[in-house]
Amino acid sequence: MQKFFEKYAFGVCTRLGEKLRIPTSGIRLFFIYTSFLTFGSPIIVYLALAFVMNFRKMLRRRDNSIWYY
Repeated sequence: MQKFFEKYAFGVCTRLGEKLRIPTSGIRLFFIYTSFLTFGSPIIVYLALAFVMNFRKMLRRRDNSIWYY
């Protein structure tokens, strides 16, 4: 089940874990527990991070194309 979510999810927790050198399971648990305690506000942060990561990936992909100019 974890491989399914890693493949089809945004990869925010994995990327944060790599950058901060923290286990991804701890980051995932943090998002889950704080979502229950604060009625879902960390979900907005998670989606914003996913949007920024996807946007940066799109910009990197576009700049490397020889057909861009």
